[in-house]
Amino acid sequence: MKKIFITGCCGYIGSHTCVELLNDNYEIIGLDNFSNSKHNVLEAIYKITGKNIKFYEGDMLNRELLEKIFQENKIDIVIDFAAFKSVGDSVNMPIEYYTNNVSSVLTLLSVMKQNKVKKLIFSSSATVYGESKIMPINENCEIGNTTNPYGTSKLFVEKILQDLYKSNKAWNICIFRYFNPVGAHESGLIGEDPNGIPANLMPYISKVATGELKELSVFGNDYDTKDGTGVRDYIHIVDLAKAHVKGVEKLCKTKSGLLIFNLGTGKGYSVFDMIKAFEKANNTKINYKIVERRPGDIATCYADPSLAEKELNWKATLTLEDMCRDSYNFTRNITKAKN
Repeated sequence: MKKIFITGCCGYIGSHTCVELLNDNYEIIGLDNFSNSKHNVLEAIYKITGKNIKFYEGDMLNRELLEKIFQENKIDIVIDFAAFKSVGDSVNMPIEYYTNNVSSVLTLLSVMKQNKVKKLIFSSSATVYGESKIMPINENCEIGNTTNPYGTSKLFVEKILQDLYKSNKAWNICIFRYFNPVGAHESGLIGEDPNGIPANLMPYISKVATGELKELSVFGNDYDTKDGTGVRDYIHIVDLAKAHVKGVEKLCKTKSGLLIFNLGTGKGYSVFDMIKAFEKANNTKINYKIVERRPGDIATCYADPSLAEKELNWKATLTLEDMCRDSYNFTRNITKAKN
């Protein structure tokens, strides 16, 4: 049985990936510092799968802890999810974002090298493309014109991984460029539950629907899009998590390489599209107000995911209705739990 070390295992993407890997009979060693996740996620993962993960609480910047984890476990593959992810916050807190998102990876890679573990899946982002002139975006599109520190931090790590592979072709690295993960597990036990006011659209809409927040702030309605609001490629979190299972399978079959894949649906939806879809799927009304654009945001971004389908035999299958329904189901569950 392959042992997978997952950093940020209790976060939004990490927890759903743990579920899919456990269901596929992989053994999980997890690390999380709970900076933007909850302790009860571990229990939820067990309820869904009937399996535990071997868990360590702590920070990826803690080299001694990482060395301990690698010494105590025979790790085959590492999946790194331990990053701050808010575009808006990154503009206001660049030092914190570069420290957490770049320095922590350098520490991880150093410990991996020390322990001769050379298989890694890295969670990158479509933000590395910046304001791409080509739509849909494929993996050969130019990267580097990032518009915010979050995207730049992901770009830096991609460059580090490329240089690492050039220096030693024994490394086996898979870089996933996520577009916009939304939704929740169909059980309603895990989903996106950020601290404070959500930085991402779907949990914000869901909290307005439950009455936890008064109204949705729509950041700009003067973009060069069909209705003036930003257009993104929204992908169900379970589809995204299943791509990581395919990534693990790929790394197990190959000795070395550096692979890069877009993970999206290939469809772009505006903010107003998402509001309407959510209202229809859940028979509810979403109050919203138009506010100024957020620094670092771009007008349009959606994927050409055909390479992942060809090379990984993976394709997103869940619908926009699934995303809206599952998001609301999860948010209602956590609202009930809080009350």
